[in-house]
Order: sequence, then C-alpha cells, then structure tokens
Amino acid sequence: MLGAKVPGLVECRRCPRLSRYIETLPPKKKYTQDDYWARPVPGFGDPEARICLVGLAPGAHGANRTGRPFTGDGAGEFMYPLLHRAGFTNQPKAEHGQDGLILDDLYITNAVKCVPPENKPKTYEFERCQQYLEEELASLARLRVLVLLGREAYLSYLKMLKSKGVIGRLSDHPFHHGRAFHPAEGPWVLSSYHTSRYNVQTGRMTSRMFEDLIDQARKLARPDSG
Repeated sequence: MLGAKVPGLVECRRCPRLSRYIETLPPKKKYTQDDYWARPVPGFGDPEARICLVGLAPGAHGANRTGRPFTGDGAGEFMYPLLHRAGFTNQPKAEHGQDGLILDDLYITNAVKCVPPENKPKTYEFERCQQYLEEELASLARLRVLVLLGREAYLSYLKMLKSKGVIGRLSDHPFHHGRAFHPAEGPWVLSSYHTSRYNVQTGRMTSRMFEDLIDQARKLARPDSG
C-alpha cells in the first residue's frame, strides 16, 4: 500500500548525519546491505483516512530495512495485531513492504523520515523533515485526528503549530498519554506513549492502553466531535 507522493522525499539528503548513518549501518544478522531500503521512509495507508499515527523515526532494522513505517520491528509486532483487531488493517502482521497489508481509515508515518543514531533525532533534523510531514498530512483531505506516538514526535508537531501561530505556549499543551486537544486549525491532536519494544516490556504501554487510545481516536474522528 503506497503512501502519499511527496516530491523529493525518498531522494532527500538534507541531513548529512542521518545520510552517513544510513550508509554505514551494519545490517542485521542474516541480511545484507542489499536487503535494506536505506533511504528516507515515506508514510503509507488509506488516502481517505480520518486518523493518522505519527511515530518518531524509522527503526534501524525495521522501517529502514523494509521501507515501510513500523514494519519488521518490535513496535509493529505489538501495534498491528491490535490495529487489526480494531478493524484498521486487513491482516495482523506487517513483515515487509509487499506483504499485502492494507490500512482502512488510517495512515501511518514518522516525524523524521530517516533512521537516526540511537533513535535520537536532532532538533534541526525534525525541522528539516517538517515540510515532508506537512505535505503528507495535507494530502489527507478527510483527516480528523493526529495521534502522536512519543513525547518527541508530539513536541515536534506542537512546534510546527506554534511556528504557524496556531498555538501559543508549548507549556499550555503538556504531553500526557491519552491527552487530546483541538487546535484552532487542523485535526485533533492526541498524545500517546510510543509503542516501542522498551515501553511494552516495561509496561509503560500495554495492549489495553493502545486499544483504548485507538478507540478514543475513532470517537474523536466522528463528525460530531467538534
């Protein structure tokens, strides 16, 4: 399932640190560098989606290998079965980019499109990717709810809203799992803990929490939600 066609995204080399990291990242055991996508990773999903999930960045041996967000790593292994149970996907597994996965009423992407060292993008890398995220979101004409997975992705989006004058102080919108607010412009914003393997293993994110979050997003996506 293809994502939005964002001109120049896959060819982007705006961030030398990320480009070097992608080029020198050793492949996972049993794979070679030829098996890796190793480029900026575009989002994918239903072009008529009312809900969009935004993660932090591609996983080193997940999306950076498969070319599709949350595919081939622990975060996706946790998330996609729950999305399937909720009716947002046609299958519970996401293993590679040609596995037949289809999203319904859902689009999935990342705030930063290239895998960063230690999974920690720099502030300027968020800023340089902002255009691509904006273009992806603008392509979703029916978008009603933006689910930001993790504090860094959430703050990145708030800074985008602030730069446009849509919100004032960032401190007026603190990060909290399950917290939603509706800016004067754009979709509902719903913050969430990330679905990373670490968060799942430590209990910060549970299946019940994620199911409740998706149910909350679905309710906010209704026309009568404001």
